Amino acid sequence: MRRYFSKFIHSPIPFNPSNSFPVNFEMGSYCTTRICNLQSLFKGKSSDYSTGTSVTSCDSLSEEKPKDNSVSDMLVDSFGRIHTYLRISLTERCNLRCQYCMPAEGVELTPKPQVLTKAEILRLADLFVSSGVNKIRLTGGEPTVRKDIEDICFELSSLKGLETLAMTTNGIVLARKLPKLKECGLTSLNISLDTLVPAKFELMTRRKGHEKVMDSINAAVDLGYNPVKVNCVVMRGFNDEEICDFVELTREKPINIRFIEFMPFDGNVWNFKKLVPYSEMLDTVVKRFPSLKRNQDHPTDTAKNFTIDGHKGQVSFITSMTEHFCAGCNRLRLLADGNLKVCLFGPSEVSLRDPLRNGAEDHELREIIGAAVKRKKPSHAGMFDIAKTTNRPMIHIGG
Repeated sequence: MRRYFSKFIHSPIPFNPSNSFPVNFEMGSYCTTRICNLQSLFKGKSSDYSTGTSVTSCDSLSEEKPKDNSVSDMLVDSFGRIHTYLRISLTERCNLRCQYCMPAEGVELTPKPQVLTKAEILRLADLFVSSGVNKIRLTGGEPTVRKDIEDICFELSSLKGLETLAMTTNGIVLARKLPKLKECGLTSLNISLDTLVPAKFELMTRRKGHEKVMDSINAAVDLGYNPVKVNCVVMRGFNDEEICDFVELTREKPINIRFIEFMPFDGNVWNFKKLVPYSEMLDTVVKRFPSLKRNQDHPTDTAKNFTIDGHKGQVSFITSMTEHFCAGCNRLRLLADGNLKVCLFGPSEVSLRDPLRNGAEDHELREIIGAAVKRKKPSHAGMFDIAKTTNRPMIHIGG
């Protein structure tokens, strides 16, 4: 068994005491004794906003703790965070060329023989779900360009213990595929859209297709997805003046607009000046919509969620750069090439494909996964250090 560790575990992540939680952090759900004991080192969060209140404590987290031993120790890191959410990138291929995801010159894609097959995806997914994962999100690249996407959804949705099967998509071909995907068990949708102006859409994505994305959003609403989550990466000088226009989409339809802070990845020419911080976005929205109220978020939520009086949908902010939520992180990422990534912003990866193809049994794969999870750091390094750290382009990692 040790041969798998020496061969397949790369870039060990040593614990660095300087990478500690900030004072205002949100604890993870399913709190264990270990994470509650962290109170001696870190203070819990109690943050107020004039339109709402969000409070997190170890007492409330204890109530979220599993009622049985259904979650394997494989999914618990050294800080007590329990990882019940797996994001699976099905492909690195995409039918758009978004500037924040892919460099202008393109990227070298993993050769097809090195990409996980459907059978390999299903075996690994079954291993994770049988260990306690209850939510899977399919990403890419663009997951809908994979020809066996319906079969994968059907097989995954049949896994005992899986509660949510979600997908993040650019929406270009979604409208015609969605009825079948829903039949195959797809329960939740995130659709990426960064502008409501067709010409700017073409500038950002280097492709046409704005109308197709809007059609997909409407198709999702018509098929009963509630909410339909729309992801919008906000960049200064490009779409920051459209924030309130996006919020208007929530007035008549069950759309959850999710404003995302611009994040640095290899090749996307990240610049702090392009970043529109959460505080500024929030001020912009509240000036136009003064009835904005903060919801009570789940401890593992990546988003800060709000409602507006009279609106059917919601508004959310994903504040990865200015107010990170690492303490509540419950997510792992399986990349299209079979590498496991325990942190979106960390360079460390471990191959599951190689031991799988070399005949590793499930208990050996679990040991590899558990070792990687145990090395997960308490938080990411901060936006300026992330910008200087070698990582993969987003299209390789999975959105």
